[in-house]
Formats: sequence, structure tokens, C-alpha cells
Amino acid sequence: MGNIRIAKEKTVGSVMFVMTTLSLLLVVAMAVGLYFKSAPIFEDHSLWELLSASEWKPFKNKFGFFPFIMGTVWVTGIALLLALPLSLLTAAFLTEYSRSWVKRWVYPALDILAALPSVIYGVWGTLLIVPWISDKLAPHFVEYSSGYTVLAAGIVLSVMILPLLVSLLVEIFSTVPQELRDASQSLGATRWQTTKKVVIRRSLPGILAAVVLALSRAFGETIAVLMVCGNLPQAPHSLFDACYPIPTLIANNYGEMLSLPLYEAALMFAALILFVVVLLFNLLSRIILYRIKKA
Repeated sequence: MGNIRIAKEKTVGSVMFVMTTLSLLLVVAMAVGLYFKSAPIFEDHSLWELLSASEWKPFKNKFGFFPFIMGTVWVTGIALLLALPLSLLTAAFLTEYSRSWVKRWVYPALDILAALPSVIYGVWGTLLIVPWISDKLAPHFVEYSSGYTVLAAGIVLSVMILPLLVSLLVEIFSTVPQELRDASQSLGATRWQTTKKVVIRRSLPGILAAVVLALSRAFGETIAVLMVCGNLPQAPHSLFDACYPIPTLIANNYGEMLSLPLYEAALMFAALILFVVVLLFNLLSRIILYRIKKA
């Protein structure tokens, strides 16, 4: 019996090792495939030229990715600025202040929000956020805005990443030992002071890891952002400008005009940019979480 059990354990370990190796090889295969698909564009354009040029005219063999990169950065930055404070306060309330019945209602609601298809967020943004910006908000700052702006895309994206951030932050705050809270309050600190000075400060590395994971999710979001961003290949200069993030570029154009020289290679290069950025963000979050566990 002992030999059979040892053999089973070795078999299970070998299978898990093979599956893990296959997963890593899949990531490598995706990276290699995207690189070779995008390689033809490097024969006519340098990497710096592709990343820094602003003209996007495939018919004239001009592929400038700077407007798309800036559109992605603007939308993701706005989404994070809106979602992070709300997520921190919500997670702090759920872990430090709320009663059990509140958690029983809030947690399922967060799960529902996280499970909704992105197109529903896009429809919500088109029907509510875009008209609100164009009719109520934009007239106070600019002469005209269609409402399809980086602000609309940022608001929609912030709502999309909110459930992820709240769930991660709740788990992170829950790992803070109760003894630290009790010690802080025994010294005369209020509950809010304990939350701010003990719980949040102790959780800073975990908060950073959660933010990195949320950024990687936000960078690749496509359909909802596509429906509200305006889809103009220009670098935004204000919240009320239209934009054209990289995922939207791929979704809108792949399958069309691929007979043009280098057009498919350009879109594959856009996908490679997203792949590298998301991979780096995920690796950074894993390194941070590893150091937290090690400490």
C-alpha cells in the first residue's frame, strides 16, 4: 500500500509539473507568435518610430501608435483615479465597520458586477454617462463635446474594475492580525485612526499589488471602452477629447483591410504591446505578493 501511495503521489506531481510547464510554454508561444506576426513592420519602421509617431494612415504606410498608447494611458489612469479611493473606502467599511448582514448583501452584489458582460457596461455608458457628459458636464468647460470622451471611457472602466479592487482589498485587509487593531484601540486610537494608521499602512504592499492587477485588467478591456471612447486616432489633451485605446484599435480593425501591406503586422504589434504591458504588470504584482508572504 505504501508503494502504491508513493507512486500515486509521484504521478500526481509529474502531471502537475507537466501542466505547469505547458501553461508557461503557452505564454511563451503567444509572445513568439505575436512577435513573428508583427516582425514585417520592423523592416520598414524602427521601434522608436512606431511608438513615437502620431500619424495613423495605413494607406500611406504610416503606423504611428502614440495616439493609441496615450488613449490607453488616459483611460486607464482616469479609471484608476476614480476606482481606487472608492475601493479603499468600501473595503475598509466592509472589514472594519459593517455588520454581517451588510456583507451578506454587498458581496453577492460585487460578484454580480464582476460577472456582467462588458457590453452591458458599454450600453450603460452610452445611455447614461455619454449624455450626462455632453449635456450637463462638458458645457461648463468646453464649447462642444459629443460625450464620447476619455472621461466617459474612464468612468465606465472604473465601474468595471471596482468589484475586482474591492474583493482584493477586502482579502488584504482581512490578513491584518486582529491583535494589532486591539493594541491600537487600547492606546486610545479611534476606529478610523486604527484603520488609517494600522490596517491601511500595514496593507500598503498588498494594495500596490491589487492596483497592479487592476491595471492589467483595465489595459486590456475592449468592448465597453470601444462603445464610449469616440474612436478618434488622436492623443487626448483634456478629459473631453475623444480617444482610441489600443484594444479598441485591434477590435475595430482586425479582419478589415488586412490586404494592405503591413496592416496585419501593425495590428499584431499593437497586440504585442498589450501583451508585454499586461505581462509586466502581472509579474510585478506576483513579485510584490511574494515579498509580502516572505516578510
